[in-house]
Amino acid sequence: MAAQSKLALPDRSIKSVIAQLTKLYVSNRTRISRAVYLTLLVALVNRVRNAVSEQKAASAREAAKRQSGTTSVDEPDAATKKKRVELNREFFKSLLRLLRIVIPGVRTKETRLIVSHSFFLVVRTLISLKVAEMDGAIVKALVKGNGREFLTRIVWWMLIAVPATFTNSMLSYHQAELSLRYRTRLTQYIHDKYLSQLTFYGISALDDRIKNPDQLIAVDVAKFSNSLAELYSNLAKPMLDMTIYTWSLSNSVGGEGVMFMSLLVQLSAAVMRALTPPFGRYVADEARLEGEFRFQHSRLIDHSEEVALYYGHEAEKDTLDKGYFTLIKHVNYILRRRFYHGLMEDFVIKYFWGALGLMLCSIPVFFKLPGQLAGTSSMGDRTESFVTNRRMLLSASDAFGRIMFSYREIMELAGYTSRVASLLDVMDDIQAGHFEKKLVSSSGTEDNEAVLKGRGKVVESKDIEFIDVPIISPNGDVLVRALSFSLKQGEHLLVVGPNGCGKSSLFRILGGLWPVYGGTVYKPPFTDIFYIPQRPYLSRGSLRQQITYPDSLRTVRARGVTDAQLLEILKILSLEHLVELYPEGWDAEAEWRDVLSGGLQQRVAMARLFYHKPRYAILDECTSSVTLETEKVMYDNAKALGITLMTVSHRRSLWKYHSRILQFDGQGHYVFTKLDAERRMKLEDEKEDLDVLLRQVPEIERRIGELTAE
Repeated sequence: MAAQSKLALPDRSIKSVIAQLTKLYVSNRTRISRAVYLTLLVALVNRVRNAVSEQKAASAREAAKRQSGTTSVDEPDAATKKKRVELNREFFKSLLRLLRIVIPGVRTKETRLIVSHSFFLVVRTLISLKVAEMDGAIVKALVKGNGREFLTRIVWWMLIAVPATFTNSMLSYHQAELSLRYRTRLTQYIHDKYLSQLTFYGISALDDRIKNPDQLIAVDVAKFSNSLAELYSNLAKPMLDMTIYTWSLSNSVGGEGVMFMSLLVQLSAAVMRALTPPFGRYVADEARLEGEFRFQHSRLIDHSEEVALYYGHEAEKDTLDKGYFTLIKHVNYILRRRFYHGLMEDFVIKYFWGALGLMLCSIPVFFKLPGQLAGTSSMGDRTESFVTNRRMLLSASDAFGRIMFSYREIMELAGYTSRVASLLDVMDDIQAGHFEKKLVSSSGTEDNEAVLKGRGKVVESKDIEFIDVPIISPNGDVLVRALSFSLKQGEHLLVVGPNGCGKSSLFRILGGLWPVYGGTVYKPPFTDIFYIPQRPYLSRGSLRQQITYPDSLRTVRARGVTDAQLLEILKILSLEHLVELYPEGWDAEAEWRDVLSGGLQQRVAMARLFYHKPRYAILDECTSSVTLETEKVMYDNAKALGITLMTVSHRRSLWKYHSRILQFDGQGHYVFTKLDAERRMKLEDEKEDLDVLLRQVPEIERRIGELTAE
């Protein structure tokens, strides 16, 4: 008995200490609560102040970086080539820019959808709160053994399911509709910029920061829109749930317990956040690798004939396999990181936080809180209170878990935001005349750097004149240091020279495709210059559209052009049989690049020229697949329409149609002079005769040697 009393003494002393501490806590509960709330408020203010200080420091660093200006215009710094995706000031700045595009104003359909979506989110949370109370009441009826009350509670449970299911369906509908609206707004905005001021050409030919704009526009914009719409639902509802459930729990189990649990949850959440891999960067790299793999397939389709002629399928297979396995290696790496991260998340969120929640819900069972009624300590009341609190706690922990899981979704959104924002930034730079391209000049870009950084002047004029304009190749070589010539309307120009001498670069400058790196260019507006390449572009559409491209049918009718007039153009080039070839006539649609031969395609392109009747036409080997008779018809009719011709060709039959010649020698020099076709023809014939005689000289010398030896 003495031993038992000695063992019971510490137990009683521990219970007495706990009772005294509980009594002391209850008597000072108001002061303790105020101290806890004040501490949290001070911590929040300090955190906000630190965040503001970090933003100011980041702005100062960015301003200092802009003032230093160490990055070259045409050779971007290596550190900026691959941006690191983070939740930093740059991300929020890019996201805000995209939000202004997808939600352009308050009185828009997107805003109405967000307001309606928010309303149903609130309704859904209130319904969940009511369901938690009904759960407790149903279990209470079971514990009491009251069958009538139990059935009544079940009926009310079934009735509340009607607005609950409707609310869930409306939330899904609003999320899908928001995603679609975001994508529509963003795609329209990108299309407007991408297809204006020849930006699409600048991205592919003058700038190499964006390798696959089709991937960005068609895929990444859709993923960004889905991620943004999902993120609002996945963040707004959990935050609302946490707020309402935490307030209800604090009324049931005491605010101090909720605060203490919140501190533990915040601490574990901070540890998890520190151990979370950079999924945003992983997603951006995966999207980039997906785009490169798709681009490799597109490239194979575009050059299938050349690859087949070289029997290069094995080499192409190696390239495609390398791109695919690089992608798969990266995806497997992401899966492994997500596996380990998922283990950590599940353990902390489901089990550690669940244990804390059970302890929190047990407080009203083991301790009598201030304000608790004396008659509410029966088994049924305690069970109802525990079940209700447990249900609210599970909902609150589920909401917090979704917020934690949403960090990964935010990082994925950051990856898509970085990709889409980079496209917008590059398009802005190109429209402002700023290009960044890695140059592989054969002579080194150091000597040409001053020329490449310079910018000339373009003046709209009736005639064409170049004054000290440098001609630059795509890889950065200066082909001609200073080109000067003038061409008046009606003076037809022939441009000749070896490959890579600057002929195409000259016409790209005239067409407004390339920047002017120096000097002054006088030229008519872009609409007065028409370009016909050796292999003309045939659009998808009807036969009529092939003649009138890029004019739409409405534009054609507005100009007063009828199908009969178009048929007269076709008759000039002996193409009228194309209309009779198809039952639909002018409205026939086909893959015209595959249907028409090379010669027919060149005649269709010339018919397009006759329809538009521009002041100037650039003809780049556009008669290489037609007969001399057809070539004569083309040039005679073009000149009769008052079109000034600028031709690139090595065919001697075209000389007679031109009065000026611009000849490049491929060594940086050129000659611009009048063209006397007959005299030049005689000189060329004489030169060919002399070349034949010179080739015979070695044979004659050998024969003379044999005769001398005999």
